[in-house]
Formats: sequence, structure tokens, C-alpha cells
Amino acid sequence: MIHITALRRIILLIPCSLLYRQTMAQSLGDPIFTEDFGNGTATYAGALPAGTTSYSYVAQAFPNDGSYTVMKSTASSGSVWWSAQDHTGDVSGTHGYMMVVNASISVTDYFYKTTVSNLCPNTSYEFSAWVVNLLRSSDTSPPNITFTIETTGGTILNSYTTGSIPLTSGGPVWKKFGFNFSTPANVTDVVIRMRNNSAGGAPANDLALDDITFRPYGPVIDAGMNTSNSSTLTICADAIQPVNLHASVNSGGYTTPAYQWQVNANNSGWTDIAGATSTSVTVNPNTAGTYQYRLAVGEAANFSNTQCRIVSSALTVTINAVPQVTTASNSPLCVGETLNLTSQGGVSYQWSGPNGFASALQNPTIANITDDNAGTYTVMVTSAAGCKATGQTTVAIGSRPSASVSNNVSICSGSSTVLSASGGVTYQWSPATGLSDASSPNPVASPAATTTYTVSIYDASSACPATKNVTVTVLKPPVANAGPDKSTVQGNGIMLAGSASGDNITYQWSPADYLDNPAKLNPVATPAHDMTYTLTVTSNDGCGISTDQVTVKVYDKVIIPNTFSPNGDGINDVWNITALESYPQASVRVFNRYGNDVFHCTGYPTPWNGQSHNQNLPAGIYYYLIDLKNNTPPLRGWLLITR
Repeated sequence: MIHITALRRIILLIPCSLLYRQTMAQSLGDPIFTEDFGNGTATYAGALPAGTTSYSYVAQAFPNDGSYTVMKSTASSGSVWWSAQDHTGDVSGTHGYMMVVNASISVTDYFYKTTVSNLCPNTSYEFSAWVVNLLRSSDTSPPNITFTIETTGGTILNSYTTGSIPLTSGGPVWKKFGFNFSTPANVTDVVIRMRNNSAGGAPANDLALDDITFRPYGPVIDAGMNTSNSSTLTICADAIQPVNLHASVNSGGYTTPAYQWQVNANNSGWTDIAGATSTSVTVNPNTAGTYQYRLAVGEAANFSNTQCRIVSSALTVTINAVPQVTTASNSPLCVGETLNLTSQGGVSYQWSGPNGFASALQNPTIANITDDNAGTYTVMVTSAAGCKATGQTTVAIGSRPSASVSNNVSICSGSSTVLSASGGVTYQWSPATGLSDASSPNPVASPAATTTYTVSIYDASSACPATKNVTVTVLKPPVANAGPDKSTVQGNGIMLAGSASGDNITYQWSPADYLDNPAKLNPVATPAHDMTYTLTVTSNDGCGISTDQVTVKVYDKVIIPNTFSPNGDGINDVWNITALESYPQASVRVFNRYGNDVFHCTGYPTPWNGQSHNQNLPAGIYYYLIDLKNNTPPLRGWLLITR
């Protein structure tokens, strides 16, 4: 037999272990008393009711010896204690509290005491509490607690001593301590008292207490469902079936046991099932949801008091809803279009349909459909819970008539042509622009520009048209532009600035005299005299001829001597410029080497005599600039005067 002290040492190596003075297997009832010290948003919860403890209350993170506080965490208590959180945990945005005790130097005190009422006589109960040693590195006197259950008159019903609760490494570790006791006849109220067996001091015997619980206990209840001892059953709502609940209660514990099956539907709370008062029962959950079942057992004499019952572990039946399937398609369709199937309601899909169709896509498509794709499509939808349901959609597909249309055609701008379609009963052309009748099979088309017409051809039995296209190309007429009139000096060439537009055209200049290439739009003309040229542009498709003319003005060639001697000897006394008189608007200017204007005139009625302001200019080099005012480049050069 293992000594209890050795057993305790073994168990204390396991975090959050449950230590019992009595270790027999048992089933428990619902808690009839729980002290978790509440919850809230403040750091401290306030003092406990008078008589609960012999310690003094302080609202501080590190109470002095013989003091306590009720708080959420010891995080701000310094380096001597671990940073421990309350054991219960946060609830609905608030944090839970725990009782933090800095032990008294005296070892005869009690640090917690309370009365638990409304127990059942002659009934066994389990007491438990969670304790943590707060000290982290040095503990001269570890916590050592004696739990005592006694009557209100002081008679001890049972007690349990934890022994030393040692330091832990790496952080605080909550440990659960508990033991069982039984109430005598006529005893319904008991007192729980917790006393320190170790003295306080620095550092010594500092602890936190939380989650004190009383629960009825009794023999082990083994419960199961149907033909097995399984505790869970998951089914789909379309496969609901009766569920047999059964349990066996180990012998001992009750003289005259009573039984009651209970249900907790969708976490709404435990309620008794009417008439279910034996160790087996058949239940019929019939809607989707989660149903928990358990068997309550107790002594028949006080079974009506729920605080006297123990309960089995919960048996859970989960009924998953079948998927709510929706299906649709873009039916009706016509041959050649794309079929779109849609579905929703699950996490996986399996389609089947006409012409051997199958797909695992949620929303599959079928391109370029034929008559064989018409019919009913079925999808099997599976939910995340594995439940299945089917949906269907019917697809109608119409055939198109066998139709024809006239060939593409070209017309001259301003002309018209007759379009032709056949194979149907009704016709609709688009666009209607340029058509004599958009609903005629043979409309007259007079488009202003090249247009592709689409005709929808319907037969008497289907709403699916055949569609055909015909393009009417509108040819632009020829347009000739000979360009602006030109001028040149005799012997010089000038390029004509002709242009032409239109579709499929040819062009020609006439006469061809003095032109380098009369078949070019921009030939070079070198006429000996004034000439008028005609540009002719011809449509090769018979869409007309266009002509335009240009005149080339030919001026005499100006000859400019570069030397004269105005010395009065009658020989070469003036600057004679040959043919300049032919340009009466010409501008003549002469400059000295400094850029000063020494002579200018308009036209050249009298040859220059080498004077400026009636004074003879000295011999030397001068420069001239002559603008003939005939849209030809100015004439520039140098001039030598000798004397």
C-alpha cells in the first residue's frame, strides 16, 4: 500500500492535479455551492463578509502578514511572488477575482470560513478548492492547509491536510485539493474552515485561494447510447431516428436508488424528461440542434431535492441541418450559347445532367451548347457537417433556323444597294441607320459610311434567331486638289503641291510638258513660260472623276553683275541688272561691309551709279539683297566698285 505522503509527492509533480484524501471512483452531481470570489472590472473586489476570515482586508497588491485582499492578479506585487491570475478566468468582459493571503505569523488562525446550507441528510459530498503557492524563489515555511468540514455545532465530519505545498519553477501552478464527507441524519448545514499549519513571515506561507465547490457524489454511473457506450452521436436531420439511452450504476451508495433522465437542449439548461425514471429510455430529438442527456441518481427519500443527486457524464446528440439548396440557370438558351448553372447552400457540390454531364464545381458552365444539353440538371450539395441535399434546375434550349444572307457589297458614296436575307418568318436588321425598312428581308441600304449590318432571322417555332452579317462598304468619291498657284524664274524647277483622296483611285497631270513625271502627285515643273496644269483623279470603281488646275508663273531670269566702275569714262559706269525691270515690285538694297544701307529702291527704274546720298562711294566690296516679290527666295551676293 502506498503511503499517502508518498502518493501526495508523486501527484504534486503534475500541474493542476486533484488531490483527494479519498480516491475511490465516483460520479458527481451539479455544484450546490461555489465560491469564486466574483468578477468585475476593478483591480480589487472589496472585503469578504464579516466572519469569513480572521485576517484583515487591505486593498493593495502585497498584503502584510495576517492580511488578505481579493484581486484579479498579483502582477504588481513585486519580485517575491509569482504573477498569478485568478483561477476562474474572465467572464463577459470582466476579470475574475481570487483571495490572496499573506499568512499570519500565528498558526492557530483560520483564513477562510463559511457556512454551506441546504444540504441533504445522509448524503455524501465532495469538497474541493484550488490553491497556488505564490512564492517564487524562497519559502521558509510553505503553505500547509487543513480543510475541516464540521456541523454548525462544531462536530467535525471530516478533515484533510494538504501537507507542504512546494515552490514551483517557471511560474505559478494552481492545484486542486479535495476530499469527501457524508452528512449525518438531520444535518443540512455544514461549516468549511481553512487553517494555516505553517507560520507566516518573510517570505513564508503566501497563497491564493479560488473556486471552492461542494458537489454530491456517489457510485460511478456508466452511460451510453444505442448498442454502444459511445458518449457522442452525430446525425443529419433527414436521418433522425430514436436514440436509446442506457446507464448502469455501480452497486453501493444508495439503499433505494431513484433515477431521472435529463436533457439540455441547445444549452438551454438541464430539465427532467417526463416519465424517464429508469436506467434506460428512448428519446426522439426531431429538429436540428445539440442535445445533451444525463442520468441523475439519488436516494429515493430525498430525490426531489436536486442537491442530493449525482449525475452521469453527458451524452451528446448533435443533429445537423440538411443544406438549404438553391439552384438556377440562365435558361432558356439558344444553340451555340453558354449555359451557366448556379447553386449554393453547402461546401461541396456534385452536378449531373443530360448528355453525360458531371461537374464538382459550385457554378459550372457549358459552352457552345446543342439540343443534347437540354433537360434537368441535379446537384448534390454537402454541408460542412457532411449532410446532403439535392436541388434541380431544368434547362430549355431552342434551335436556330437555317438562314442565309447576301454577300458583302461595295457601293459609291450616295448610292444604294439591296440587302437580302432568307430562311425565316420574321427579320430584324441592326443598325437601322441607312435602311429603308429594318424589318424587311430585303431592305434598301444607303449608308453614309461603311457599315456592317446584322440580321436576326426567326422561324415560326423558336425564339432563337439565326444571326448573319453583311458589310456594305461605301467607297469615297475622287477629289482632286492641284494645290496653290506657283511661280518660278525661268530655268528653275518648282514642285507642284497636288493631293488626291477617294477609294481605289488613279491620278494624272496634263499637259505633261515640262513635268518630270505627270503620274506623280508632286511632280517638278520647269516651264519656259507661264503654264496651267490640270490634275485629274479617277475612281477605278466607277465612282466619278475629279479635276483641279494650278498656274505656274515663269519670270525672266535676273542676271546680276558683280563689278562696275562708276568713274565717268562711259564704260560700265552703272550697275546694270538684266531683266530686273520685269519685277516692278522688287526690293533692291546694297550694304557696306559694316552692314550700313548705302542704296535701296523699289523696282529698278534707273541703274545705280555707285553713289549714296549724291556722294561717290569709295571703291571696295559691297553686298546686295534683292527680293523679287514673286514668292521666290531673295537673291544675295557681293558687289565690287572700282574707280
